[in-house]
Amino acid sequence: MKALKAMTIAAVAVAAIGTPVLAETETYKITGAGATFPYPVYSQWAYAYKNLTGTQINYQSIGSGGGIAQIKARTVHFGASDAPLKAEELDELGLIQFPMVMGGVVPVFNIDGIKPGELKLTAALLADIFLGKISNWNDEAIARANPELNLPDKAITVVHRADGSGTTWIFTNYLTKISSEWKEKVGSGKAVMWPAGIGGKGNEGVAAYVKRVSGSIGYVEFAYALQNKMSCSLLQNQAGRFVAPTIESFQAGAANADWQNAKGYYLVLTDQPGEMSWPITGATFILVYKEQTDARLARAMLEYFAWCYEHGNETAEKLHYVPMPENVVEMVEKSWHDQIRREGESLWSLAKTNSQ
Repeated sequence: MKALKAMTIAAVAVAAIGTPVLAETETYKITGAGATFPYPVYSQWAYAYKNLTGTQINYQSIGSGGGIAQIKARTVHFGASDAPLKAEELDELGLIQFPMVMGGVVPVFNIDGIKPGELKLTAALLADIFLGKISNWNDEAIARANPELNLPDKAITVVHRADGSGTTWIFTNYLTKISSEWKEKVGSGKAVMWPAGIGGKGNEGVAAYVKRVSGSIGYVEFAYALQNKMSCSLLQNQAGRFVAPTIESFQAGAANADWQNAKGYYLVLTDQPGEMSWPITGATFILVYKEQTDARLARAMLEYFAWCYEHGNETAEKLHYVPMPENVVEMVEKSWHDQIRREGESLWSLAKTNSQ
């Protein structure tokens, strides 16, 4: 995590250069909390935006469950979750949610003698490993999928999230789709009763455990795998092909996303069709209140999100996230106009007027 925060971001600042969208000279401190899945890109966006405008975005990477709890408690200006809330819950709470960026959750492993991209896992193998049914790396089922590998006689240590997590929600949502046994015994959620393994807090905690424990396997957001130089497995997709986690395979996994008909932007991108689709793809969402108490700060917050959409794509892609398509951004901004208000006045309309 320290390495991530210490990364040079000169290239990020150059890539993100654009005319600051706030016409006023005031600066703001905007607080948010939630998903660890998007933290690598959120942190770099916030750094570049502060350099451009002076506005400080303080984002706490505490997990989707914590982000939802904090926005409900109104202790932050925005929450962040990889597990979208359904439209009925949003209406009940007075919230609006919108997708910020998309990415992939990847299985990561630590097996002596096996290099990154060499291990092939079918959907059934992945489910059975996390169910605890397959407990050794030289199991016949793993060997059949990997005849060219010299698999060790080594116990498998499963590493999962210990906190409420949108990354877990995406991962377990996928497992419920490809394994009836997983669906029946465990199910999908931000937190589940794991049949096997040890827990780490945050993507950071899972990554640290997997790096330290020989014979381990876990799941993290892809940027954490990259930053920690972790070994990712290939994964068999719905089309039967073994694919690697890449920006191209994430884009393929998101290609059929029907945001237009997703009520409240509730959309799940796991196990999507396509020859090149990465099967554990997901979006991450921002949660804000429709009725705002501080109009000026709320306008500044919306301007920040708009800047991320307009100027943050190159940074996102460098970290192997998938930017939101332009037509979706237009839909999101229209929803800001229609729903985010202060005493009946559209704050996004005012923000757009102020920035012109």
